[in-house]
Amino acid sequence: MSSPNFASPRSASVVQRPFGQTPSGLPVTLFTLTNAHGLQAEIMDYGGIMTRLLVPDRTGRLGDIVLGHRTFAEYLAGTPYFGALVGRVGNRIAAGRFVLDGTTYHLATNNAPGGVPCHLHGGPGGFDKVLWQAEPLVEAGAASLRLRYRSPEGEEGYPGNLRVTVTYRLTDADELSIEYQATTDRATPVNLTQHNYYNLRGEDSGDTLDHLLTLHASRFTPVDAGLIPTGELAPVAGTPFDFTRPTRIGNVIDAADEQLRYGGGYDHNWVIDRTGPGLVHAATAEEPVSGRRMEVWTEEPGIQFYAGNFLAPASIGKTGQPYHARQGFCLETQHYPDAPNQPNFPSVILRPEEVYRTTTGYRFSAS
Repeated sequence: MSSPNFASPRSASVVQRPFGQTPSGLPVTLFTLTNAHGLQAEIMDYGGIMTRLLVPDRTGRLGDIVLGHRTFAEYLAGTPYFGALVGRVGNRIAAGRFVLDGTTYHLATNNAPGGVPCHLHGGPGGFDKVLWQAEPLVEAGAASLRLRYRSPEGEEGYPGNLRVTVTYRLTDADELSIEYQATTDRATPVNLTQHNYYNLRGEDSGDTLDHLLTLHASRFTPVDAGLIPTGELAPVAGTPFDFTRPTRIGNVIDAADEQLRYGGGYDHNWVIDRTGPGLVHAATAEEPVSGRRMEVWTEEPGIQFYAGNFLAPASIGKTGQPYHARQGFCLETQHYPDAPNQPNFPSVILRPEEVYRTTTGYRFSAS
């Protein structure tokens, strides 16, 4: 299959409305991107958080397929990264520490799987908890939202002043792209991603164990008890991690496997099969009742499949009912976890003479 171009010649629209205010009193705005077929993505400038994604099922009925909250206050009170932009470095950094150009940097340790502290998703004040500068755009056949943020030197312990631009684009071809760009004035690690929790049957419709998942990845990165990669790129063949063909998520998620025990299920990085640079088809998720299908295309080398194992009833959904474990799954395109400490992994170090650019796209259909 050829790569999608994430463009279309038809019309689209963007509208905005107030959604709350930050603790310092700054207004928070919610932007609704709509394409010519009625697909909608709602995104706020706080955290770049996608709060709703309306996609049709096989009958044409629109349904919200991402988990989230009803109010800004609920997002502010604490959330497991529902729909957020994640950075500077997505995923985990062992012990919240890395060495760059001879200097050791210490980051917050805001996560401790297996009782082993690590730095997760940019820290407690990462990109998911800042107010971005937002610019709505209506282009030929696409409704877009461009978000900008300047992360100052020392924020969450990272070196360098980092300027980041992220553009969400919803096209009339029923494709959603997320385009990332960043520059820095000092070498720093950068690994940006987006953290939607998907349930293609509908965000309020129970667990996702009957979804069929395909990952175009013949290897994955095994982890230790703290969910930090061991450095190995292990084959998936003959293991519970083989999704090279459409496979029900729940088939062996509770198997007696050490890697599944460490993650409480799937919470691992897969190494995407690719023969060169550019967009490649990384994953497909399908839901048999609704008929919805989502393809993931990316320029990234890896994809984290997280099955929502740690979702707890403290997370209240948009209907006012609590979410439960495995009610949503994440497919986070990325460089590999703990890359700053893993010299054999693709580098995540951005230097002043470079521009960080990467795109991930989602193509929706139903049958």
